[in-house]
Amino acid sequence: MKGAFDVRDHKKIEGQKIILVDDVYTTGSTVKECARVLMKNKAAEFAVLTLARAV
Repeated sequence: MKGAFDVRDHKKIEGQKIILVDDVYTTGSTVKECARVLMKNKAAEFAVLTLARAV
């Protein structure tokens, strides 16, 4: 997942509260990479909403 996501305009992210929606949480790599990109672009905070979890 590393490098799979990016922000085109960091001004739209900086200081914002963001909710990530992940349809299925398996290894957490998608959420981890999205969180890394959001933090790098100075999001104020973020939360994750997952609809299902693989076991």
